[in-house]
Amino acid sequence: MIQQQGQETYLRMQVTTAAPWELTLMLYNGCIKFMKQALDGIQKNNYEMKNTNIKKAIRIIDELIATLDKKYEISKNLDALYVFMKGKLFEANTKLNVEALQVSIELMTDLRDTWVKAMKSLKSPAKAQS
Repeated sequence: MIQQQGQETYLRMQVTTAAPWELTLMLYNGCIKFMKQALDGIQKNNYEMKNTNIKKAIRIIDELIATLDKKYEISKNLDALYVFMKGKLFEANTKLNVEALQVSIELMTDLRDTWVKAMKSLKSPAKAQS
């Protein structure tokens, strides 16, 4: 119990002190983690685990959608990709479709890796704004 409270406090501190680009990375990492846990739930016939983690992944995708600035073309493309992944997650949840879940994991991992490369190429968020 105390250890869990410590972990929650640490995570809260990470979120409140993170730069916007780091928050996006945290969302990507969390979504990937929950989708992998959902996959593990399907493989272990633990449907509660599957359902809980797919719902968490969908909530993260909803947050990613909410943060998009729709005036940019890339945001519209990301929106379509996120909606596609949500559809795959619903399919995985209702039909126990492992392939649909794996597609979403691969897509989100690619997005995360691309995000990391983009942030590294900028060296720091402050340089991107100057």
